[in-house]
Amino acid sequence: MAKTNFNTVYNDFYKRSFYFVKSYIHDDVIAEDIVSESLIKLWEQIKVKEIGNIKPLLFTILRNATLDHLKHQTVRMNAISEIQRKLNSELKLRISILESYDPSDIFSSEIQEIFQQTLRQLPPKTRRVIELSRLKFKSNKEIAEQLGISVKGVDYHIGVALKELRKQLKDYLPLVFFF
Repeated sequence: MAKTNFNTVYNDFYKRSFYFVKSYIHDDVIAEDIVSESLIKLWEQIKVKEIGNIKPLLFTILRNATLDHLKHQTVRMNAISEIQRKLNSELKLRISILESYDPSDIFSSEIQEIFQQTLRQLPPKTRRVIELSRLKFKSNKEIAEQLGISVKGVDYHIGVALKELRKQLKDYLPLVFFF
């Protein structure tokens, strides 16, 4: 059943081929591409040699092209699924870390020990100012009145204490300043 030109082959087999492929692919555009490419392959074989019955050859070409597409889609979906699984796992890990996180852990005994040791090394008035300011949450004005010094004096002592604490807690500084 040799056809004389491509248009005849295309007109005779396109519609049936499209519905066959579409029944497996479920996407008009992809089904059209597969059918068009398959008809071109069929035509190339017809040009090379005489084909007695075109339908079985066309069916084989359509079937193989459809199978290739579906297998490729399966590989693609598996890859997407694996990526999604890994992203989901990472997300669960980040959630569990944040849920188990206790901000008070930042001020562990090690940090508190460094803080206390640094306070002990400060001059008595500076230590008292920082204790009232940072541990008792008094305002600079309240501290000045309580200790009988100026507000600028309170600022000075806080600056001295913070400078020393920064130096001693340099490894923990980003976390200390955050909280």
